[in-house]
Order: sequence, then C-alpha cells, then structure tokens
Amino acid sequence: MALLRTAPVTAVGDLYALIRDKRAISRAEIGALTGMSRTAVAARVRELTARGLVVEQDQAPSSGGRPATLVSFNADAGIVLTAAIGGSRARLAVCDLAGDIRAAADIDEEPGFGPGDLMPTVAARLEALLDESGHRGTRIFGIGISLPGTVDAQRGCSLDSPVLTGWDGVPLAPYFAALGGARVVLGNDANAFALAEWRAGAGRGLDDVLVIKASTGLGAGIVAGGALQRGALGAAGEFGHDKTAAADGVPCRCGDVGCLEAVAGGWALVRALNDEGRTVRSLRDVVDLAHSGDALARRLIRESGRHVGEVLAGAVNLLNPAALVVAGDVAGAYDIFVAGLRETLYGNATALATRSLQIVPSHHGDRAGVIGTAMMVLDDVLAPGVVGAPV
Repeated sequence: MALLRTAPVTAVGDLYALIRDKRAISRAEIGALTGMSRTAVAARVRELTARGLVVEQDQAPSSGGRPATLVSFNADAGIVLTAAIGGSRARLAVCDLAGDIRAAADIDEEPGFGPGDLMPTVAARLEALLDESGHRGTRIFGIGISLPGTVDAQRGCSLDSPVLTGWDGVPLAPYFAALGGARVVLGNDANAFALAEWRAGAGRGLDDVLVIKASTGLGAGIVAGGALQRGALGAAGEFGHDKTAAADGVPCRCGDVGCLEAVAGGWALVRALNDEGRTVRSLRDVVDLAHSGDALARRLIRESGRHVGEVLAGAVNLLNPAALVVAGDVAGAYDIFVAGLRETLYGNATALATRSLQIVPSHHGDRAGVIGTAMMVLDDVLAPGVVGAPV
C-alpha cells in the first residue's frame, strides 16, 4: 500500500513525534513519509537512539529479502508522575512515556483541605511510588497535576476553583522540588478526562466529543474539530455554574445562587442525604448507597442526571458532538444517572443534534483522571520543540 507523505519533517523533534505516533516504523518508511534522505534519517535516528528515546530491535515481516529493522518508540526511556486532584480524593500514578500506568495510589481528603495540607502528602506519596514501582533513579520527564476549575498554566496555580477553597494563586511546583526539578504541568481535570477518553477510550476515533465529569463538582471537556477546546481563559466547559430554574434561590458554594451544581453536584447530593439522616462523605458513598437499594440515593442520582441533561441540551445543540461520555464518580451509577439525563437531554435538544448522538460510559473509569493527566504532561514535555532542543 502506498504511503501518504506527511508534512515536512526536518528536525529531530519532528521525527521523534512521527515515531511516537506510529510506535514502530522502518527507516525506509520514514524516508517515504518525510522525503528525507537516507543519510538524514540515519543521523536523526542515531541521535534519538543515543538519547534512549527510540530503539532499533524489532524486525518487520520479511517480504523475501533481509528483514527491515524497525525504529520503535521507547516508552521505557523515562516516566512521568501524575496527580489528579478532586474534591474528595487525589489519584496518583507513575506512568511510562506511553502514558501507561506502572503504579497508582489514592489519597482520601477531608473537606476544606488546602494546598499546604495536601500537597506535601502528594509529593511524599509520589516519591514512595517510585520505590514501590522500581523506578527510583529513572529519569522523570515531567509531573502533571489536574485540578477542578480554571487553572493558570503559566503560573502553575489554580485560577478559579469553587471546589478547592484557598488554592487560587498558590504555586504548586515548589512542592515537588525534591523530585529533581522536573517540569510541572498544570491542567483542568475535565480536560484530562477528555484527553483520556478521546485518544484511547470511549471517544476514540471521533473528532467531536463532549466528556462530562460528574463528581464532587461538574465540568466538561470539549473536543471539537479534532482538538481539545480550552477557551480564551481556559474556562471552557465549566457548565456546573450555569443557572437553572431547578436551583432557583439555592446557594452554591461558589458564592452565587441558582447554579446547576447546587442541585446536581456530588456535594449537593451528599448534603441532601446527610440532611435526611444518612452518613455519607462523598459521591462515591452516595453511589454505594444507591447500589445497596436506598431509594433516596437512587432518586437523587436520577434527578441529578435530569438537571444535568436539561442544561447540557444547549451544549449538544451548540456543539453537535458525536458522543457524550459520562465520567467521574457518578459513572459508578451510570444507568441510574443516564436514565434521568436522557429524559431531559432528548426532550430539550433538537432532533437533528441527537439523531446519532451516542451516550456512553467512561472507558477508563476511575483511572481516566491520571491517564489523561499523563497525556497532558507528555504532550508538553515530549513536544517536538522540547525534544529537538539542544541537550
């Protein structure tokens, strides 16, 4: 089969991006795809091999002559550390350069925790994971952190997070100084979920996907036209603070009233159940209660889905996604939640926008946050301009 030529590849970083995308490719195929001479290909492959970023060891199937050596992406050349921080739990992982999890751990959080309370524990637990996974001494390419709300990636801090009180403006990179000065990359949690599901999950192969993260708070990651959309200030997808008639007059923890989260967020469901004498601390507890047969917990989750579906109908009309992926802790009660969501989403969105819309559960489940955070940091630290910079 003929190979389609890619955009011109001249720099080492560009060639590495091609190998990383293909995972394994012969030198002849590189030349055919890029137009580079055999000498140029050999020189760049030699540099990447010397740096341990690629290896030449696999053999392509023989067509009768000498088997061609494949240039393969080396996922074991280093690691990235990730921390997906939510309102009630932080999920941590050590990942290889393909984004695959090598070791993971959770930290349960108390309500009202601040960065000074949690971040030293996160850093210490990541260090422990290096030992537990046998990666002590392995090169750390970067550290990724995903947070609910809007983040300031340049300053490395939360910009506006109703979920994490006291975090806004606090730089997080200094907490990881003991880990060798690796680059710290910050992003929004729903965007991390969207990366995981779009590239290697329920939305794989689609150019237009809406991923909702329903946990303590509500947020969405938007993939439109084959690209993750962050918005002018990085605040795209914060639909949890859209106003809804169902929350008219109800105070939200953001300080406003009438927000969707005030009746549909995990924290609102926890509050409602505690007011009725149940003892629950997080949305995960609410899901467990629903699965045990508690009628109130089941009703609250379904109503949450109804409220979310009503608000998301406008987004479905506006964006016309091919798939809506339900992620976050509420995915543990997917059938209950989606029963309510379908009712109002299909009742309020246009027939054309929902004609072929797929509503599906997260493929990665409770691992989506750390997987997507790994992808986020790898996109940064393995970008062509970074790999191609002088070493």
